[in-house]
Amino acid sequence: MDVTYENSKRELQTDNGVLRYHEAGSGPPLILLHGSGPGVTGWRNYRGNIGVFAESHHCYVLEFPGFGVSDAVEGHPVLTAGSSVIRFMDALGIESAPIVGNSMGGVVGVNLAIKKPERVAKLVTIGGVGPNVFSPSPSEGLRLLQEFTDAPDRDKLIRWLTGMVYDRDLITDELIEERWEAAINPDAQETAQMMYGSAAFEMQQQFMAASDTPPYWSMMHKVTCPTLLTWGRDDRVSPPDMAMVPMRLIPDAELHVFPKCGHWVMIEAKNAFEGAVLDFLSR
Repeated sequence: MDVTYENSKRELQTDNGVLRYHEAGSGPPLILLHGSGPGVTGWRNYRGNIGVFAESHHCYVLEFPGFGVSDAVEGHPVLTAGSSVIRFMDALGIESAPIVGNSMGGVVGVNLAIKKPERVAKLVTIGGVGPNVFSPSPSEGLRLLQEFTDAPDRDKLIRWLTGMVYDRDLITDELIEERWEAAINPDAQETAQMMYGSAAFEMQQQFMAASDTPPYWSMMHKVTCPTLLTWGRDDRVSPPDMAMVPMRLIPDAELHVFPKCGHWVMIEAKNAFEGAVLDFLSR
């Protein structure tokens, strides 16, 4: 764990509450967007990577509204996350930047690349984007997440955390305690219910069945920026068959699959992931 930048948290007042973020390095900007799930934050997703990326880039790890760090705002978390990225970039005068997005953060990045292509110079996703092609939906990992969201307790948290990785030794007592304390934050619990609670899932299924609006992944042919899709071969949250659709639809996409790796590619395949991303960004 790299804690060199542990005290790098900043605050940014916007017209819709305070956005908090970590900042490190110098050079061209690089924006890192976190995923979802109990106890997640941008810092916890990328604290082990920011030191390496900061050697060549001015890194910004944004904390999305509603996850217990930045101020919560009204609306669905994925939509408010996307708007928070634009508010953040506007406030700091960042016209365009490469974006690294883990899981939900990758979905946010894809949607921004579709709707505001001028703001996304390059895109790196970590699992999570696209539809399940051959694997069941919801996946095993999402089922575990739903069970925890409906009735949170430590045992369910441990089962979910174990489903996130290939190497179970990564799930330490320290990590469990850290995630549990963050997961019981009221804002984080409300966000989780909107995203993964059983009632929200059923409502989403009904909405999709009745809607004429195409799902975001069917519009991925509109992503014009160079894109690096990264995936853990043993991902039980977003199984690697999901990568087939973005790999095929995004015109300038390449796929890197890491062996013996689950959903947290940036943690479990840290060195190989960082090397692949830096090579991609340097081209």
